[in-house]
Amino acid sequence: MTDESLQDIVCCMGQPVAGNPTQFMMEHAFLAAGLDWRYLTLEVGPDELAAAVAGMRAMGFRGGNFTIPHKVAVIKHLNGLSEAAELMGAVNCIHRVDDGFEGENTDGKGFVQSLVEVTEPAEKRVVILGAGGAARAIAVELGLSGVAHITVVNRTVDRGQDLVDLLNDRVKVSAELAAWEGDYRVEEGTDIVINATSIGLGDAAARVPLDYATLSSGMVAADVIFNPPKTVFLNEAERRGCTILDGLGMLVNQGVISFKIWTGVDPDPAVMREALEEYLEL
Repeated sequence: MTDESLQDIVCCMGQPVAGNPTQFMMEHAFLAAGLDWRYLTLEVGPDELAAAVAGMRAMGFRGGNFTIPHKVAVIKHLNGLSEAAELMGAVNCIHRVDDGFEGENTDGKGFVQSLVEVTEPAEKRVVILGAGGAARAIAVELGLSGVAHITVVNRTVDRGQDLVDLLNDRVKVSAELAAWEGDYRVEEGTDIVINATSIGLGDAAARVPLDYATLSSGMVAADVIFNPPKTVFLNEAERRGCTILDGLGMLVNQGVISFKIWTGVDPDPAVMREALEEYLEL
C-alpha cells in the first residue's frame, strides 16, 4: 500500500458486531464509483478512543463512523461540529478538515432524505415513538426541516421531556410529550408516525404498542428498523392504507450522505441498497 492510498481509508469504531452491513454497503459503493477506498470495522474500547482518533489523524484517514458507546465521547476529540450534531450532542460521522476532524450526525438526515421521497416534511404534524438517540436525531432534523409540530411519545417522562425541551427551546419547533401507557392512540390530523424505538430489531413478530385502528390512509408510517425491513408496525400501517417507509432506506441514505462527505462523489443509492439486501439475504 502506498503512502497516498493510506489517505483513502474510512472506518467504523464502536462495539463489536457480527459482521457489518455498512461496511459491505460502502465497499460495494466504492467499487461501483471506481474509487480505490477501504472501509474498515475496528473494535475500540472507551479507554482507547483518544488514541484511536489520534491514530486516524496520524495515518491520514479521511473519516469514519462511530457507534455506541462513542457517539458522545468522541466530540471532545474533534475540531468542530455541524449544526445538527451540536444540537443533538452526538456524532456518528467524522470527516477530515485540514489536520483534524469535524463531526456530523447523519441519522436524522438519512431519515429526512427518505421521507422527502414520499412527502415534504414542511408544515406536517409528526408523532415520534421513543426518545432515544435515533428519535433525537430524527426530531432535530425534522424540526430544522420546518415541520409544524412534533409529539414525542415515551415511557420515561424525564427522557421524553428532555427531547421536547430541546425541540422547543433550541430547534424552535412546537413539541409536546405524550406519556406512553398501553397502546398509544394516534391523534386525528397526524401526518407522519415514526417508530424510532428498537422494537422489532431482529424480531419480525415484535409489536409496537400502538392502537393501529387510529392509523389511516393519508398518513406516512416510517420505521427505523432495517432488519427485518417489513416489521409488524409497517405491515399494520400498510393494511390501513398508510404510505410506509422501511429502515433500509434510512440506512442507505445515511451511507449516501457519509460517502459524499468523505469522497466528494455522489454514490449510486441503488447499488448500496442492493448490497444491503444481499448482506441481509432479503
